[in-house]
Amino acid sequence: MKFNTKTIHGKQHPDKAYGAVMTPIYQTSTYAQSAPGDHKGYAYSRSKNPTRHALEEAFASIENGEFGLAFGSGLAAIDAIIKLLDPGDEVISTSDLYGGTYRLFTNIFKKWGIKFHFVKMQNAENIANYVTNNTKLIWVETPTNPMMNIIDIKAVAHVAKAHNILLAVDNTFATPYLQQPLDLGADIVMHSATKYIGGHSDLVLGALVVKDKKLAERLYFIQNASGAICGPQDSFLALRGIKTLHVRMQRHCENGKAIAHYLKNHPKVNKVYWPGFEDHPNHHIAKDQMSDFGGMMSFSTKEDSLAGALQILKKFKIITLAESLGGVESLAGHPATMTHGSIPKKEREELGISDSLIRLSVGIEDEEDLINDLKQALG
Repeated sequence: MKFNTKTIHGKQHPDKAYGAVMTPIYQTSTYAQSAPGDHKGYAYSRSKNPTRHALEEAFASIENGEFGLAFGSGLAAIDAIIKLLDPGDEVISTSDLYGGTYRLFTNIFKKWGIKFHFVKMQNAENIANYVTNNTKLIWVETPTNPMMNIIDIKAVAHVAKAHNILLAVDNTFATPYLQQPLDLGADIVMHSATKYIGGHSDLVLGALVVKDKKLAERLYFIQNASGAICGPQDSFLALRGIKTLHVRMQRHCENGKAIAHYLKNHPKVNKVYWPGFEDHPNHHIAKDQMSDFGGMMSFSTKEDSLAGALQILKKFKIITLAESLGGVESLAGHPATMTHGSIPKKEREELGISDSLIRLSVGIEDEEDLINDLKQALG
């Protein structure tokens, strides 16, 4: 089954009760049992819910995995992965990553005795220098947030397999439409399904997908024991979002390409970070492991000031200044004060996250309207 068909039919079936084509919202916490333990596969909705189960099956299908898990948020999904570890274990992580992930690693799990190394992974050979007997996980985000750095998943997987280390990939920016990390050697794929998978800025939800049954069982246990699950309403919305993921991503990519080239040629723009440019670092890897380059990008202006960036953000009329990304509407963000505000300023600047950097999530509006909005905002 091809991807475009998987988004609509992958591991999905009409409802058994009445043949509903769309999975119903099973808004219930508990289920009747004929005798203790004798039920129809569902006993309590924290453990399993028909709507959430259908979503988890869809996650597995579109990522070419065997087992999917849905959580209350992307960070809840990451939290479950780190709970696979023990005090004294070490994690090698992408240095340029979402601020919420960095905060979870450094402010929560570091206190539990887990050691994190933040490494520039654009050259996968750098990773081997940080591997010890205690290294149990490599955390990759590609393209990275917000610098759009590209990491070679196959090359990192080679390092991970050589040392028997789990490899987890945050695939939120690329989505399975553009990139499928399990096929490239990853053990776990994570999504903030709040973003492109939901696609309409109307839910908060996280996803994990794996192929290995034993790993899946460990994660299912954590999911149930910790209880950070999503509700049936959000599960329904995410399922609906998946069904149009392929057509939305086509337009995100088309608009993203047009906006990236417009910005690159604008006299007031200093630098545009978008992996589709041939001079973007590791463009050749992006071209190899992704089917297109997506609608995410960041740019800085030649004025290079916080005041200048804030002025541009204030002027937008169609593009909305807001947290998050991946919705049908175009969103702009200021990483230094929004998504990456939890990262110390010195570390932000070392990664290239300057006060003048603006991140764009290019939506599926009319291309000309978006360009005209950028034109008036940039002056």
